[in-house]
Amino acid sequence: MEQLKNKFLNKLSQELGTHKDKENILREYETHIDEIILESFEDTAHGKLEDLLFARLGSPEEIAAAWKEELSVTPSNMKWLFILLNIIFFAGGSFLTLIHNLYQWSWLTSIWNHLTSIPTLIAFLYMFFWALLGYEIGKGFGHGGRKLLRKTFLLSLIPNLILMMLTVFEIIPHSWFAPLLTKTFIIACIIFTIFLYPISMLGYRWGRKASI
Repeated sequence: MEQLKNKFLNKLSQELGTHKDKENILREYETHIDEIILESFEDTAHGKLEDLLFARLGSPEEIAAAWKEELSVTPSNMKWLFILLNIIFFAGGSFLTLIHNLYQWSWLTSIWNHLTSIPTLIAFLYMFFWALLGYEIGKGFGHGGRKLLRKTFLLSLIPNLILMMLTVFEIIPHSWFAPLLTKTFIIACIIFTIFLYPISMLGYRWGRKASI
């Protein structure tokens, strides 16, 4: 079994050539191969390991081709894409809040009242955004994406922290967020924020498994 694993990894190494993330990819697939061996001991005992590896992971040629295609999605592009999406989310919400409080348009008031009546749903959708962040990084960059996830998370969190500071120090009037800004809502926001990184990490691990 060890010989077959080494043969698979050596072939994968050869096919990857000078891929910049080659070492991380090989470590990632070595882990997956070890997991398959442990999960399917009976099949491996009957000489079916190679067929099982190809069925679950694909051939070394297919794996290398997929990773070479991933080079078009760079870590920098992925990072700034999610940071931009988070900024758009906050900018859109801030713009809606500002316009609602400056102009008493009936249609805008209707939208505002509808949104403020479903804060829990909005919070869960936002948490899904962070899970998606982790999933896409895990799927796109595998084992080497953990550092990228951490950096992207910290940068994306800046608008959240700025808004909290502006609200706590009442630079933004509390009345602007009525009827949302209650003690219960503030506590809920803090709890949701604490859970954002673990949620992103779960998405990342799910994405890593989906990448094979």
